[in-house]
Amino acid sequence: MSQTVIRRDVAETDTMLDVEMRKVFKVYNGETAVRNIDLDIRQGEFFSILGPSGCGKTTTLRMIAGFEEPTGGEVLIRGQSMANVPPYKRPVNTVFQSYALFGHMSVWDNVAFGLRLKDCPKSELQQRVGEALQLVKMDSFARRFPAQLSGGQQQRVALARALVNRPTVVLLDEPLGALDLKLRKEMQLELTSLHRDLGVTFVMVTHDQEEALSLSDRIAVMNIGKIEQIGTPSEIYEQPCTAFIADFIGDTNLMQAELQTSQGETVEAITPSGLRLWVKPQASLQADPAREVRVSIRPEKIRIGEATAASQSVDQANCYEGTLKHAMYLGTHTHYQVELPSGDMITVFQTNRSSEQLQPGMPVQIYWSASDSLALPV
Repeated sequence: MSQTVIRRDVAETDTMLDVEMRKVFKVYNGETAVRNIDLDIRQGEFFSILGPSGCGKTTTLRMIAGFEEPTGGEVLIRGQSMANVPPYKRPVNTVFQSYALFGHMSVWDNVAFGLRLKDCPKSELQQRVGEALQLVKMDSFARRFPAQLSGGQQQRVALARALVNRPTVVLLDEPLGALDLKLRKEMQLELTSLHRDLGVTFVMVTHDQEEALSLSDRIAVMNIGKIEQIGTPSEIYEQPCTAFIADFIGDTNLMQAELQTSQGETVEAITPSGLRLWVKPQASLQADPAREVRVSIRPEKIRIGEATAASQSVDQANCYEGTLKHAMYLGTHTHYQVELPSGDMITVFQTNRSSEQLQPGMPVQIYWSASDSLALPV
């Protein structure tokens, strides 16, 4: 990829934050879509807002862009309040899922459109459009029209149109949602490289957990209009703050349980079925006896093998025998479902290292460490 750098026109300030949201609310017809959001997005960061449909993530992005005004609270960009500042005067540009390209204009004219509205001098316009198209590797398609491009090529043109204005922040609204799986993977790599080369702040809205985990420096997980957790991808996945996040991000075995006695940093918990688990309480959770919790165990953290006479010799806090009910071969790994004598069903993901597969109906043993059983507040 070209190393051409498109610089920001916005003057540098002392702040290290490009976007701030302070106690932001948004109410539609008496219904609160976004409630009490506090958010700091750092300069040069790839920041994702992740959550299910209807959680308020797109409304949050639209308030940064200026397409919606907050009902309460404040949005700042580079330390400047955006109250009553219209979208076209904000130092941001948005890339939409639909791309929103003008079908009657060539690629070149689509990218140049915003600069022409600003009466950019012709020589500067040609230079900046050329740089933007070269950056996204679309300079050889400059005279084509959107209908003559693939979905991935249209996506690149939309990115070039956003970048040519040299924004402080690029806003990405489900930018890869319209692409097929293979192209989406390719464009994820393109976005990562583009972000690294530019150093411009990217703020992306998505409902795709894998996309957010693979692209982001940090992620804000939203649920019912609120931010439940902000952290790095590994923090969000490995140390979820709530049962919703554990269940929404990736796959997990999520069980209701009640805390019992503690032993060092781990606590015994009992499920309604009588299954006894050794768990590690989430950092903010008070490990009080008889407290109800949700226990999250990631399927890839669990080991599985054929049950033998020596099975119980495995040195793990959580070790159980059961019956293999289902086995689904998925190429890189196998997805197992194990039924325990308590009636609990446990999902296990095991990397395929050999051609030998466990078969449904076999007695098996599963085991994992206490630190991989995370107790979360209800």
